[in-house]
Amino acid sequence: MNRRTLLHAGAGLIACPALLRRPAAAQAWPSRGPIRLVAQFPPGGLVDTVARLMAPAMAQELGQTVVVENRPGAAGLIGTDYVAKQPADGYTLLMSHAIVHVYSAATRRTMPFDPIGDFTHMALLVEAPMVLLVRGDSPFQSLSQYLETAKRQPVRYGSAGIGSATHLVGELLKRESGATQLEHVPYQGTAPAMQDLLARVIESMLDPITTNVAQLRDGSLRALAVTSPQRLPAFPNIPTFAELGFPGLTSSQWLGLSGPKGLPQPIVERLVAILPGVLDRPELRARLEDLQTLPRTPMLVGAEFVALIRQQIEHWRAVARAANIEVT
Repeated sequence: MNRRTLLHAGAGLIACPALLRRPAAAQAWPSRGPIRLVAQFPPGGLVDTVARLMAPAMAQELGQTVVVENRPGAAGLIGTDYVAKQPADGYTLLMSHAIVHVYSAATRRTMPFDPIGDFTHMALLVEAPMVLLVRGDSPFQSLSQYLETAKRQPVRYGSAGIGSATHLVGELLKRESGATQLEHVPYQGTAPAMQDLLARVIESMLDPITTNVAQLRDGSLRALAVTSPQRLPAFPNIPTFAELGFPGLTSSQWLGLSGPKGLPQPIVERLVAILPGVLDRPELRARLEDLQTLPRTPMLVGAEFVALIRQQIEHWRAVARAANIEVT
């Protein structure tokens, strides 16, 4: 080999290490910190609570700081859009939420991102079922009694707003039951709806069970049905919509772990591998059980998670179109 050939070969060797370092960097992740876990809703809510429970457990598993960063606004769209536009380097992750990736996608005319294509959806973490609530002193003792009344006279139910998950569940219940006088009353969130329920302005509301556990236990609220596939162990007296004849109302407000699209596979595999251990930590599991927000078993990961999101968007989009629900 002559000198000129050696120089050309050497130039190739100089270029190669830069290429070879790219997969090594992905494998070494996280070599720096912090990792940001974005919660797209305000502090104190379910997303923020679960994120702050998970962050220290993830940090221990990964050997790197994990911080929760709240980016609320526009019903979760702002924080979600922010993550979609971040580098796919594993240092910005998202507590993805069905409110954004399913219900908003099913009802909004336009979205600032593709709820599937602009993300790397890694795993569905936990599910919060919804309940149909009445006051503890309400004359409605059962779902059948409630629906029969709503066939004869107006019965109002509150929701978190037009196009929200609770609105869609209410409209599907109205359609499938034939309770034509079930009237939707939208609110700017569930807190004002609850105020009006307790003040007897409305007769009922749909809401995730998470924020109503204490009132269900002390009797100030009564749940007529729950959207979980099976009865909840903590509330075995609450029947499911499915067992009462409404299998289409088996739904939840799930939380997942996602990142920007194109997240390197070694990072995805590392994160998915630690999640069962994170969710099984006694202090975290005990808090989730208090909130009735439970891990899905078996955990849906990767393509299975994406397939669920796609199926749910199609399902609730059909419900929205049938009820002429569109959010601009």
